[in-house]
Amino acid sequence: MEKTEEQYDAVVRECVALFEKKAQDYGTAWRILRVSSLTDQVFIKAQRIRTLQQVGESKVGEGIRPELIGIINYAGMALVQLKLGVVESPDLSPAEARTALLTELNGARDLMLRKNHDYGEAWRSMRVSSLVDLILMKLLRIKSIEDNAGKTLVSEGIDANWADIVNYAVFAMVRSEEGA
Repeated sequence: MEKTEEQYDAVVRECVALFEKKAQDYGTAWRILRVSSLTDQVFIKAQRIRTLQQVGESKVGEGIRPELIGIINYAGMALVQLKLGVVESPDLSPAEARTALLTELNGARDLMLRKNHDYGEAWRSMRVSSLVDLILMKLLRIKSIEDNAGKTLVSEGIDANWADIVNYAVFAMVRSEEGA
């Protein structure tokens, strides 16, 4: 599991580094986004990955890795929005936004460690395409919960699904790096 933690942390560092650069360029304009808007944005990115996997080529020059980074960052933003709420105008400095994002990504990491213990690192045998399909499934679940005003009868809430999306996307990046 030590290797998993190192790989996970390396992926998160890469994602947060890009988040910081974008926060310098754009500020924290994303704070006005409703979680449902982030759901749709991540859905588009995951669907694009699936299309690239099926078609085998990109006509806009960006591959799967940048989309996975986007998924991780947007999922982290969604978790921040769930915790802090949506605002009418940006209210966080880039440094505050980074701290909030890291808090949520670290929470997803903690969940991964618990699940990874129980599942015995089963994700290491999974295909990247399966991980992307799981992300899409989680997004469809989130959309259903959002359409139902956040109410569930027996299912985990939106936040748990977002944390799983972070983890599946990190796993997909690690598996891609390993040539899976």
